[in-house]
Amino acid sequence: MAAEGPCVLLVEDEMCLAMMLQDLLEHAGYRVIKAARVPAALSLAEGGDIDAAILDVNVAGKEVFPVADELRRRGVPFMFASGYGDRGLPGEFRGYPMLQKPYDPAALGTMLRNVLAAPDVRLS
Repeated sequence: MAAEGPCVLLVEDEMCLAMMLQDLLEHAGYRVIKAARVPAALSLAEGGDIDAAILDVNVAGKEVFPVADELRRRGVPFMFASGYGDRGLPGEFRGYPMLQKPYDPAALGTMLRNVLAAPDVRLS
């Protein structure tokens, strides 16, 4: 596991999915911190040394947008993840990268690299 790689905040409430994603990310050289609830994710987003984030849109019945707001305020790049595509995103977050569930490991890696490489670029 690469303790020296970029740190990714993973906000996902499905434990098996979170563990699988953590495994994929760590194998690719990322450090991963996880949160399964919005308050915990918000706490990490406010003070954590985070290089990027993957945010499940619906986390245990709560929308993740307060976390996205904090990351955006801090200039931390992020992408959303959802089984519903970008239909559930409010207008202010349209254009941010959206990782479709179920996750494709190759798409995850490519999208995360793109988010880290061009953090201010939204998709059109």
